[in-house]
Amino acid sequence: MAVLKVIEVLANSNKSWEDATQNAVKQAAKSVKHVRSVYVKEMSANVDGEDITEYRVNVKITFEVK
Repeated sequence: MAVLKVIEVLANSNKSWEDATQNAVKQAAKSVKHVRSVYVKEMSANVDGEDITEYRVNVKITFEVK
């Protein structure tokens, strides 16, 4: 039986929501090991005129506690 824990992480990117999600996983992996999955809870963006300037995600990251 595995013990799993879920943390919530906010991340951003100038490129895309996918890149922001990858940034969240990379940042979380610096302090937790055995990341199992990521769930995108919310997506948002900053807009300037007609252009998106920043993509933001609120994700839940699941990892195994050993």
